[in-house]
Amino acid sequence: MTGEGYQSLDDELKRLKSIERPSVIAAIGEARAHGDLSENAEYHAAKERQGWIEGRIAEIEDKMARAQVIDVSKLSGAQVKFGATVSVVDEDTEESARYQIVGEHEADVKSGRLSITSPLARGMIGKEVGDVVEINTPGGVKSYEILKLEWV
Repeated sequence: MTGEGYQSLDDELKRLKSIERPSVIAAIGEARAHGDLSENAEYHAAKERQGWIEGRIAEIEDKMARAQVIDVSKLSGAQVKFGATVSVVDEDTEESARYQIVGEHEADVKSGRLSITSPLARGMIGKEVGDVVEINTPGGVKSYEILKLEWV
C-alpha cells in the first residue's frame, strides 16, 4: 500500500478508538438505564453498532500489521507497476483518464485511484507508454492506449 493509504487507515483507527468506541459505550449505558433490555431498540442498535466498530478496528489493525508500505516517490521505470500514475485514452470514445495504481482498500475510481486488482490495472501492469491494453468488460472488449507514465 502507499504511505497515504497507510496514513488514512491509521487516521480511521484513531477515530474509531477515540471517538466512536467511547460514544457507543455511552449510548449502551444510557439505553441500559431505560430498563427492560429485551424490548429496548436503542440498546440493540447500540450493541450492533459496537459490534461493527470492534470488527472494523480488528480489520484495520490486521491490515496495518500485514501492510507493506511503498514510497511511490522512490519508484521509477518505463513499465507500469504498483504506484504508477498512468494516463490512458479509450480508443473508442477518445475519453482520457488518469489513474494511480494503489492497494485494494485505497482504491477510489472517482478520485483517480485504481485498485491493483482491478481488470484495467492488471491489464496495464508491465506495459509501457504507447502500448494498447485490451480489457474484457460486460459490454465487450475495451481498448486503452497508455499515453503517459508518472511516478508522483
